[in-house]
This record gives sequence, structure tokens and C-alpha cells, in this order.
Amino acid sequence: MKPFEFAYLCAEPFLPPLMKLVRRRLMSSPQVRAKDARLLDVGGRKSHYTIALPAQVTITDLPRETEVQKQLNLGISDQTICQTLGRRTNVREVLFDDMTCSALPDDTFDGVVAVEVLEHVEQDGDFVREVYRVLKSQGVFLMTTPNGDFVKNTNPDHKRHYTRQQLTDLLSSVFDNVTVEYAIRGGTFRRWGLRSWSPRRPIVTALSMFANLVNTIESSGEAIKRQAKGTHHLVATAQKSGRTVRNASLLHSSTRERLIRVG
Repeated sequence: MKPFEFAYLCAEPFLPPLMKLVRRRLMSSPQVRAKDARLLDVGGRKSHYTIALPAQVTITDLPRETEVQKQLNLGISDQTICQTLGRRTNVREVLFDDMTCSALPDDTFDGVVAVEVLEHVEQDGDFVREVYRVLKSQGVFLMTTPNGDFVKNTNPDHKRHYTRQQLTDLLSSVFDNVTVEYAIRGGTFRRWGLRSWSPRRPIVTALSMFANLVNTIESSGEAIKRQAKGTHHLVATAQKSGRTVRNASLLHSSTRERLIRVG
């Protein structure tokens, strides 16, 4: 384990509850915990929530090119890639790739995770079909996105916010087994918890850490999973049954040679 990974694990109790929720779901997944499992993190940038997972992690994202991407810290650059590979032990590769027309091969991954990604994607149907294509039979897709039943879309790069039913319908158009739940209670502690940490601002950092602890407690329990009002995220799990999706393996096959491998 490298120093960055150790430091992250020490700080984990004080991190935003969404990050901890994703990590718990991944750690409890039999597919991800299996020996020699491969996990694809789409749009993960530095993929902190996969630190110390037993799986070998592949990270993909778009290159950071536009001003909006730079302002919102979206996409990856060569510098980001080198930093991630230098800090991590279980990251197998970091790739430039577009998941709406991916260059990744069929039936490759035991699990795919996409945290707060799908709301940025115009061609969301293509995205979901490509996730299905690259998953192995019985592979699992775990994703989060803003809760469109409650959270208004004010982000300039968000194409849409899904209601629970809309996200269920989208995933069910490809996957057989789909579960969509509400997650993370909003309010003062959530807002405080999202403030950035800095040694130059010890009071703000301490307040953020404390707020994340409280928000984690607020967001625990089974009832929150059914609470549309007041929750800020949807968490979805979908499993590939092994049935054939028409044309899924051929989707955008002519573009696969565009994959750029780094590391």
C-alpha cells in the first residue's frame, strides 16, 4: 500500500457519505471481491473510492479539453494519469475513452462503476448499452446520479437529472435485474461536508469532517432508500444476466481503434 492510499483510508470516516456508500457497495460485491476480478471505473478521474479494493481497476474518462471541463474539474489529462498511477497499487491502467462508443472489448469486466457521470452524458442509452457490452455475464453495474425527484438541475454540464422511475426505465431497457434507491440526506451538514479541505483553512476543514460524520448518520437506515424528498442522489445497481442485447456487441465497433492506452 502506498502512502496516499494509507492516508486516504485513515481519512475515510470523515469523507462525504456518498463516497463511503459507493465504497461499501463495491466492497460487498461478490463479483468485485472475486479473485482476479476486473473493475472498470467510468469517469472516475482519480477513483478514490476504489482504493484498496482487491480488484484490478481500469479507469476511463474523456480528455480534459473544454473550458467547462476545466472549470468543473471534469475529464483527465496526462498529468492526472501520471499522478494516479504513481499513487495507486490496484490501478491497472488509465485510458482515454468515450463510454458512448467505447473501444473496450466485449465481456471484459466483472464490475463497472460510474459515480456522478451519467447526468453529463447526452447519449445515455448508448452509454448504458456499452456498459452492458463490456461486462461479463453476471457482472454488476453500480452508478450514482443526482436525484431528479428533488434536486433541480443548475449545473451547466448536466444534460438531465433523472427521477427514480426514469433511471429505472433506462437501465431496465438493457439490464434484467435493476434496483434504484434514494441516498444521502440534504441540509446544512451535507453542504458543510462538501467544502474542500486545506491545511490553510483548519477550521473549515474540521467543520467539513465533522459535518460528513453527521451526514453519514443522517443518511443511514433503510427508510432513506425510499425517501424522494430531501435526498440528493440516486444509487442504482444492475446485473447482466447473460442474455444477448441486439446489436450491443456491434455498437460503434468501427470506433474501437480510437482507444489510447496510457501506463
